[in-house]
Amino acid sequence: MRLLHTMIRVKDIDKSLEFYTKLLGMEISEKRRLEDCWLYFLTDKESGQQIELTFNDETPQNGYEIGSGFGHFAFGIESMAEFTKKMNSLGYSYLYEPFDLTGKGSMIAFIKDPDGYEIELIEKVNW
Repeated sequence: MRLLHTMIRVKDIDKSLEFYTKLLGMEISEKRRLEDCWLYFLTDKESGQQIELTFNDETPQNGYEIGSGFGHFAFGIESMAEFTKKMNSLGYSYLYEPFDLTGKGSMIAFIKDPDGYEIELIEKVNW
């Protein structure tokens, strides 16, 4: 298993993109529209590591409090079926059952850690 990206919610996408691209040297590698938000995936040129900035349509006027602005960690797994067996044997369950987000066969699912933080699981297809 390996950590794939970390997501945070942002109040002002233009200011955030300027900070991460100009100051930190990250590059926008993907921009995707979901039902209620935009996702901006930023990649570190040297390491290839990514962060996801989420800009919600309904953003609080004063922004997010530290803690409520955190979204989830994402981990890559070899097999959703094998992970499910392991998860069930340890007494955990899915927050969101596995589904194909991209239409290309890459399954994702969500679980929560003991504190309630969300963890995204992405089945390895082409990472």
